[in-house]
Amino acid sequence: MNTDVNESFAAQRADQATAARNWEEELQRRLAAGTVERLSDGRYRVLTGWDAGEILSAQGLPQHGLDLSLGTAALYSAVPAWHELGNIIPGGTSDIDKVLELGGIAYRVESVPALYPWNGETRVDQELHHTVRTDTGASLGAVRKGYEIIQNRRAFEFLQQLVNDHEAVWESAGALRGGKKVFVAMRLPQHVVVDAEGINDRVVPFIVAINSHDGSSSFQVVVTPWRPVCGNTERLAVEHAFTRWSIRHTRRATDRIQAARRTLGLSIKYYDRWADEETALARTDLAIDEYNRLIDTLWEPDDTATTRKTRTREARRDRLHSLFAEEAERTGRTAYAAERAVTDYLDHYAPIRPSAASGLKGNKPAARGLRLLEGTDDDLKSTAHRRLMLLRQR
Repeated sequence: MNTDVNESFAAQRADQATAARNWEEELQRRLAAGTVERLSDGRYRVLTGWDAGEILSAQGLPQHGLDLSLGTAALYSAVPAWHELGNIIPGGTSDIDKVLELGGIAYRVESVPALYPWNGETRVDQELHHTVRTDTGASLGAVRKGYEIIQNRRAFEFLQQLVNDHEAVWESAGALRGGKKVFVAMRLPQHVVVDAEGINDRVVPFIVAINSHDGSSSFQVVVTPWRPVCGNTERLAVEHAFTRWSIRHTRRATDRIQAARRTLGLSIKYYDRWADEETALARTDLAIDEYNRLIDTLWEPDDTATTRKTRTREARRDRLHSLFAEEAERTGRTAYAAERAVTDYLDHYAPIRPSAASGLKGNKPAARGLRLLEGTDDDLKSTAHRRLMLLRQR
């Protein structure tokens, strides 16, 4: 059945508007119940539940962490999301110039000398420079001498070849933390199917490019399978396939970007290999004892743990068992269900405490989104995948 994207978009906008009208009533109920508190700046803090500590805006929306330097949220998206923030083109576009403009990342970045006052005069630090946005003049970070800026357009234009060759669509693009970090996500045209003759699980293939301008990280391109049924990112390493390219901001970095472009065709091979391995897991039965051993492999028990850490471990184990039971109802008690449960936990339930250094302190939704974007938990997901793949040899 075909879906009218514009009709669906209008319906979601209507739902969001209704939710906004109901917010004040819901807010008063939650304030009276003591589940949220009002902050001095007009925002609210969640006090109970798994999202305790999360900061809500004055309208009751989770804080998004998007760049607001130009007065609006720096975001382009092909689907209604982020609480109606940014610029939405239902169905998406294949025009990179439009993506850069609507995503708020069409600005350039320049390097200027780092200055400091000393005894009434201004001196120049010969080892440091500041990266600065040319549209706002905002400083993005202090970087060492020799740091090479990778401009937003230069960083992403090499992905345009996939758009031209494979009819891929730009899914989203935006900037975080005042433009210090930018991203573009591309949706490939074909779905990936796991165990077509069995559970027939459909997965959407993406390629995501991430760039930073504050010296905190390399330019990266990652392949990211996304499972719509639960919103999980299934990014993990499989045999003989590339999942990530990383290029440091050093001399000739842009030349290496051109070299990386030639490897993007491997992303298709990654998804083919990934689907084969996931299908194998979907056909591998799993006993509960084996699932418990997997959990202990990922989070090794500590006999000397404090009472608090013991409670945390027990809560994690309970959540993982609950997620496995839910997944098993749909896909069977298999290694595939176990991997999905671990991924679901890491993506949506694992504790997260944004630090001040990240620029997202107190902003759990933005920090969790950045965690997914950068693949913080990729190693754990890959470890779970490798351990479960070994069960095929029983």
